[in-house]
Amino acid sequence: MESLGRPDYLLLGIVAILLTIGIDMVYSASFVIAHNSPEYRSDTYFLVRQVIWVAMGVLALIACMHLDYHRWQRVTVVAMGLIILLLFAVLVTRLGHSAYGAQRWLKLGPLPPIQPSEFAKLILMLYLADWLSKRQDKLKDLSKGAFPFALMVGSIAGLVYLQPDLGSSFITVVAAVSMFFLAGASLRHFFIGLVIGGAGLVLAVTGAGYRSSRITAFLDPQQDPLGVGWHVIQTSIALGSGGIVGLGLGVSRQKFYYLPSAHTDAIFAVIGEELGLLGTLVTLGLFAWFAYRGYRITLRAPDTFGMLLAGGITTWISFQALINIAVVTSVVPFTGITLPFISSGGSSMIVSLAAVGILLNISRHKTAFKPEKYRNKGAEPAGSRVPLYGDA
Repeated sequence: MESLGRPDYLLLGIVAILLTIGIDMVYSASFVIAHNSPEYRSDTYFLVRQVIWVAMGVLALIACMHLDYHRWQRVTVVAMGLIILLLFAVLVTRLGHSAYGAQRWLKLGPLPPIQPSEFAKLILMLYLADWLSKRQDKLKDLSKGAFPFALMVGSIAGLVYLQPDLGSSFITVVAAVSMFFLAGASLRHFFIGLVIGGAGLVLAVTGAGYRSSRITAFLDPQQDPLGVGWHVIQTSIALGSGGIVGLGLGVSRQKFYYLPSAHTDAIFAVIGEELGLLGTLVTLGLFAWFAYRGYRITLRAPDTFGMLLAGGITTWISFQALINIAVVTSVVPFTGITLPFISSGGSSMIVSLAAVGILLNISRHKTAFKPEKYRNKGAEPAGSRVPLYGDA
């Protein structure tokens, strides 16, 4: 019999703390440009929007937390088709909206622009969890496993890459590959794909002039300190200025038009400047704890579909946070992605919180499901074998 327990309240608490940090830091990082810009005309412009996005995301989280995650299997094919159409619409229709040198948004009348690539991450996780859980016996067959998997993931990642958004495309591929590995795919196919993917990443980075310049700026930002090196230099100044305990909440100097995208992609630098090394370590610790709780849910999921879905969601959000922080700390070259739960952004916030809701619903399923209820739907009775890593 199916029995629902309590959700993982520790995971929920971690997300709540990150959301609180995000609201505080978005206001601190954005009030200067909001106050001075005639477009916004209010110190609290971005704060109000962030609170609205968080409220909508929390509603999505609550709804997904109470919706049996198996029900998503009924709509994965339709959702996958719809998101592909939306990604095409961004690129080839007048609905596509450009900003910051990229065309990643859809503008639907008076509504705020939406970013389909953010929704694509969650929809792909749902689709792959369903697809992989029903084909575990075929995954070691190249023509029935690795090839169609690569085609599906490559289609979504390729459309996102063309916007252009290499960062989101890369994160999507990493999360998808982690699910393929968890499903028990051939290690040989996995490593072949890793080599091909690595070569593709190198070509993607070097194939565009602005990406090559970012590599140059990463290696030596002082070559062009007022151009491509500006972002690297200013984030380093922000982090270094904070010291151990920071300058104090709201006291950042770099947000005064020195730090690009202070309330979005570079918000971790503002955390470092205002809250210091301690603030950044707390933030890092919260994301590490999130990853631990997420993978704990993954290993305790009652069926393969739940295990793959939880693993994919956890990898996606944790890896995105890792990449954002690595960019700000100059560990990797610049790429424009948000810090989950903290950066300003509507689509990212709503989708991430909806994904957490699904993760919490998986954590509520403590005992076996009726095998007849989920037969051929990717679920197995408790005690059945759930592969945790690829087999050679």
